Amino acid sequence: MPTHNADISAVFTEIADLLDIQGENPFRIRAYRNAARTVQDLGRELRDMVEAGEDLKKLQGIGDDLAEKIVELVQTGACTALTKLRSRFPPGVTDLLRIPGLGPKRVKVLYGDLKIESLAQLEAAAREGNIRDLPGFGEKTEQNILQAIQVKADTGRRFLLAHARTYAEALTAYLEKLPGAGRVTVAGSYRRGRETVGDLDILVTAESAGTIMDAFVAYDEVAQVLAHGDTKSAVVLRSGIQVDLRVVEEKSYGAALHYFTGSKAHNIAVRRLGQQLDLKVNEYGVFRGEEYLAGRTEKDVYAAVGLPFIPPELREDAGEIEAAREGRLPNLVELKHLRGDLHMHTDASDGKNTLREMALAAKERGYKYIAITDHSPRLKMIGGLDGRKLARQADAIRELNNELEGIAILRGIEVDILEDGALDLPDAVLATLDLVIGSIHSHFRLPGAKQTERVLRAMDRPHFTMLAHPTGRLLLDREPYELDLPRIIRHAAERGCFIELNAHPLRLDLDDTFCRMAKEAGVLVSINTDAHGIPELDHLRYGIGQARRGWLEKKDVLNTRTLKQLRPLLAKTMGR
Repeated sequence: MPTHNADISAVFTEIADLLDIQGENPFRIRAYRNAARTVQDLGRELRDMVEAGEDLKKLQGIGDDLAEKIVELVQTGACTALTKLRSRFPPGVTDLLRIPGLGPKRVKVLYGDLKIESLAQLEAAAREGNIRDLPGFGEKTEQNILQAIQVKADTGRRFLLAHARTYAEALTAYLEKLPGAGRVTVAGSYRRGRETVGDLDILVTAESAGTIMDAFVAYDEVAQVLAHGDTKSAVVLRSGIQVDLRVVEEKSYGAALHYFTGSKAHNIAVRRLGQQLDLKVNEYGVFRGEEYLAGRTEKDVYAAVGLPFIPPELREDAGEIEAAREGRLPNLVELKHLRGDLHMHTDASDGKNTLREMALAAKERGYKYIAITDHSPRLKMIGGLDGRKLARQADAIRELNNELEGIAILRGIEVDILEDGALDLPDAVLATLDLVIGSIHSHFRLPGAKQTERVLRAMDRPHFTMLAHPTGRLLLDREPYELDLPRIIRHAAERGCFIELNAHPLRLDLDDTFCRMAKEAGVLVSINTDAHGIPELDHLRYGIGQARRGWLEKKDVLNTRTLKQLRPLLAKTMGR
């Protein structure tokens, strides 16, 4: 069975979680978590490396034991160590870990004190008020658990866009090689660039659907066949993702792509425009009565109802129809517009690569500048930088800038915003840098008013360039903290500082709504990777997708500027 990086990462994460519940050595647990992140962010499939006989131990944090487990997973699709660990717990315990806010330590308490081993038992205990008195919980946590269970029930299982991409790209590559297959396109929320997807909708053009459908249901990653029809089939992959495949005629391809890309609300709005013109718009084409008018391309479908082409990322019935009719559609930012990345880490704090390695990797990707923004000293466990370490790093950056051509390295810091709104380094130290990124890494559960004031006070410090990952959310894992972000965006406009769109696929923070709000307020958004290693530099693709969903144009994004244009903007935020 083919095993993707996402599968291997999930195995290492589950091993770490179960070891954590058992109370095992924290260093061993951390090794598995670090390995999970290394695997997830790797730019190549591990199975290809195994098949090529490459030395996996050259990967950051992968030693003999982990390398052996990777080989076992690639060759057998299973992990003996995980199987043994699972046997020590009831099967439902791992389901508890999928509830946001329930990490291994809390699950250990629930299992140990209340013998809770399923979501049904968890919900019952919360409704009966049995959880609030457990150590580390409380009444609010109990209510949050109930709310999270309800949300999970309402939305079903969802997958990060980056995880879904792994399986979608492998499956489309398989389908493209089939005899008779024409164009193969993933539609749905995946094509619209949603942060998470529930399933995958794939269209294939072909004159004969039978062989395509037979090959689809026989795909070696299929765990369950839900339907096997003449023009439509549905399966569930081993990863848990449902995939619906439709074979369409070439003349209906554009209409089908428009219909199955959605959103439903957008499609309804387009159909209403068609009805006003006595047209019928559906997945087969655009018709007047029985007469076929259009449908080969999406552009033709839109033109039939009097609209220009609307990019998939905007199709949410959030004003795009009106903007298209009035000629106000944004000229959306593209990956090629970005000149650099203003948030990344090195091995001076918790990064995996050296300053030189990060700079050279960025240059290879065509960047003209980067900002090195290691953590401030409050995060002692990861070796945050104090004033002396920052000064030494500044010397190293100057030397490297003198040596390298074609890329400039800016001196920065990701400084902790403390509970009272102070910053984790003195103003005199911050003043020596090119930019200062402020981040919240603690006290996530402050009341909304207090959390908001905390950020506003930080932004008012003399040296403050950008607010990083503004809501603190981790998709499918941690809810945003309570924060009046509209007020913060307005304050950023007044202060003249910037807001980050963190491109890591687990964050994608800002969401599309707040991107639009920043645009309307005149606040420049910086699309950054927050990379902790070279492979994560490629996460900019997800940040661009999110920016496009937020209607951002090249002019709305800070790091589309040339270095010459950027420097005075950064200097102004630093009080220069």
